[in-house]
Amino acid sequence: MDQNRPILSITPDLERSTPIMAEDPVIGEKELSRAIETLEEYKQGKANLESRIVSEELWWQLRHWEDVQRGHDRAPIDRGPEPTSAWLFNAIINKHADAMDNMPQPAVLPRERSDESSAKTLSEVLPTLLEYNGFERTYSDAWWYKLKHGVSAYGVFWSQDKENGLGDVEVREVDILKMFWEPGITDLRKSRNLFIVDLVDKDILEQQYPQHKGKLDGSTINVKEYIYDDAVDNSRKSLVVDWYYKRRTEDGRTLLHYCKFVGETVLYATENDPYLRDRGIYDHGEYPVVLDVLWPEAGTPIGYGYVAVCKDPQLYIDKLGGNILENSIMATKRRYFASNTAAINEEEFKDWTRPIVHVEGEISDARLREITTDTLSPIYVQVMQQKIEEMKDTAANRDVNSGGGSSGVTAAAAIAALQEAGNKASRDMISASYRCYTDVCRLIIELIRQFYTEERSFRITGTTPGQPYDFVQLSNAGLQDQPIGMGAGGEQLFRKPIFDLKLKAQRKNPFSRMEQNELAKELYGLGFFNPERAQEAMGALDLMEFEGIEKVREQVQQGQTLLNICQQMSQQMDTMAAMLQQLTGVNMTGGGPAAAPAAVPDGGTGGGSTAGRTMDAIQQSRMPQGNYATEYANRLANAAKPSTENPGKGAMPK
Repeated sequence: MDQNRPILSITPDLERSTPIMAEDPVIGEKELSRAIETLEEYKQGKANLESRIVSEELWWQLRHWEDVQRGHDRAPIDRGPEPTSAWLFNAIINKHADAMDNMPQPAVLPRERSDESSAKTLSEVLPTLLEYNGFERTYSDAWWYKLKHGVSAYGVFWSQDKENGLGDVEVREVDILKMFWEPGITDLRKSRNLFIVDLVDKDILEQQYPQHKGKLDGSTINVKEYIYDDAVDNSRKSLVVDWYYKRRTEDGRTLLHYCKFVGETVLYATENDPYLRDRGIYDHGEYPVVLDVLWPEAGTPIGYGYVAVCKDPQLYIDKLGGNILENSIMATKRRYFASNTAAINEEEFKDWTRPIVHVEGEISDARLREITTDTLSPIYVQVMQQKIEEMKDTAANRDVNSGGGSSGVTAAAAIAALQEAGNKASRDMISASYRCYTDVCRLIIELIRQFYTEERSFRITGTTPGQPYDFVQLSNAGLQDQPIGMGAGGEQLFRKPIFDLKLKAQRKNPFSRMEQNELAKELYGLGFFNPERAQEAMGALDLMEFEGIEKVREQVQQGQTLLNICQQMSQQMDTMAAMLQQLTGVNMTGGGPAAAPAAVPDGGTGGGSTAGRTMDAIQQSRMPQGNYATEYANRLANAAKPSTENPGKGAMPK
């Protein structure tokens, strides 16, 4: 395939120009009719999931009584109190907070030495590219969806309209209700087709596709809708379908093709495009959607979330709470039995502001008696509390995960240890999300490989102290297939640069920063940064594992290197002093004449003088550059000058 021919990139984004189509379209009315039948089949297989998602959304909104009472004709007054406690809500928001505290940061690693430069540039550019896409918000929204419904979807597309028509990567969340895949598969990549649908205003469609004006009123299927508080009118909208499907070529390659249609009208199809008919929309050949599953289910690529697991204990907590409230209301509201023969003025009796109530005849307990309500046993409150504890255990959301502490535990370190022990479930969920994030970054790299034909500039975080940011250039030149020689048959062989991704968490919460500060102070107090104990410190660091350990190793190694340099300088100075003492008779270390010239020590050591002045040399090395050497230079100059009292003494021999 000619890599240099023009490529027309297509995305589900409607804000784009209409491409030129071939005169012999591959996707026509017959193919589109089969696609619509397939879409209907996929929708029927997804009906139970759609109903579950809509129901779970009501539970998330604390409107679960609406879901429970659906299909019942009883009036609200006949149902008694319906409290809506937020134990399930609290579990979800705590898990979401854990996820955002550990938002991943990618690092690209090369598989070959020749790709190190490209990997380094990609590691610097990927966070910036995700920032341009507002990925933190997308990541947050996807985690809300994942915790509620057990799955979220990331779409990684190429948008031709970004960067003033130059195009760029677009990462966004895709609503599961608007996605349709082959029923019965467990891996989305194995689905023969993938449909993404959306409702778009008809007037916008007619502006974008004026050649199809009057043909954009079709509605292929009915999309399941959430239960909104606001009234939503879809009468002026058309259902636009993005159809992705795979084709196998004769040479064994898998091509990903794309078709956009409304009703029975094809708006665009890559197989109808002469430039993309033999190439497909994306060179990587994979669906541009990545699923992030919380707890997997057999026989489906999606999973289930916290609402499905915790709705039962939440319901019984609210039912027990409703019964207790109802009993409390009955016990605190006074009611009476009154005989029909008791002539009581009911208006005066019910009006507590009147001091006198008129009656006719005799008043007795037989004719008027208060209705007494027995209070509930405390055992029922205990039962409700047990259901609350069950909810906490089921959701792995104990008190310590929310910042609380057990009885008698007050030390910050002890609370931190309990929190870390209680965060096992969160760490497991976050690790699964990292695998999905890796796939997202891999698709981004593949889009860069395909579409970054022009060099682009990116602002990255600066690595030089005092420089908050820097700029790097990136194009796909270093990511293209590279020739590696000739094959046995004389054909040219190529190597495709492949990269691995390593993720680390961006620990953002204040407690983690405080913990890091405490660790640094503890290492300092134990002498890890003492150059004379560098070897012991490195041995201990090899057995330790914590955030930022590489920086600590670097500091310890620098201290050890500085100590070695100072020891060498001290030995050299001692040797020079001994030589000057032989030549001049002046004791350079003592500042006066020596009784007898000292012999040059063997190996440059002065019988322990070096060891005695090691730390002095270290202190001297921390002075401004040149001070230590200047002191010896001055002594040497003074020693070379003739003495005024004895001109011959102290002069350098000729």
